[in-house]
Amino acid sequence: MLKKTNRKLERVRRHARVRKKISGTFDRPRLNVFRSNSQIYAQIIDDVKGETIASVSSLDLKLEQGGNVEAAKKVGAEIAKRAQDKKISTVVFDRGGYIYHGRVKALAEAAREAGLEF
Repeated sequence: MLKKTNRKLERVRRHARVRKKISGTFDRPRLNVFRSNSQIYAQIIDDVKGETIASVSSLDLKLEQGGNVEAAKKVGAEIAKRAQDKKISTVVFDRGGYIYHGRVKALAEAAREAGLEF
């Protein structure tokens, strides 16, 4: 008999596998991405201290449509700007168990274009 799983549980398992290998430090914090159907969120996290250094979301930017590629590009550019304000230039990218495609890829590329290195 086949065992049913849901998509959210599978994503959480993928994220746990990735998180075993990557961790954010003071010198190179972790850029985490979370996407829902209607919004996208990004955080820069120092895992050693367990604190969020900077965060931005499509809700913070008051975008009319927060669940599309254009919103992800704006969030990526803004997280890079906030990171540079905190003197952060390099990060470790954590895609959060999502496929590197679409909104996640757009956010990452916009952050790179705005000056963040990963």
